[in-house]
Amino acid sequence: MKASIYNILKARFLINGDATKNWRFIVFVIILAIIMIANTQRYEQKVFKIAALTSHVKELRSEFVDRRSQLMKLRMESTVSNKMIEKEIFPSTVPPIKIKVKKVEEQSFLKKLWQ
Repeated sequence: MKASIYNILKARFLINGDATKNWRFIVFVIILAIIMIANTQRYEQKVFKIAALTSHVKELRSEFVDRRSQLMKLRMESTVSNKMIEKEIFPSTVPPIKIKVKKVEEQSFLKKLWQ
């Protein structure tokens, strides 16, 4: 038991005659570990990017709501009339008149000939 632990600590399994099998397995495990670390790194980068984009979307949405409420206030009739009064443009006292245009029907070439 002591001898086997002593051999493991001295890494004799890496220099013995059948060490190539051990080296292949060790290299495989190292490559697998590097792939796992790279995969975790990419995953974390994507998570951080998603979090940043989510906060940016929330910020833009709140700005949109703010701008929409400002626009609604500016479109109100009282606001428009107050701004027009400042520019000395007053509302009309005469109601608008509806203009009706009668469409003249075009006659066909044959009808024009027979007239």
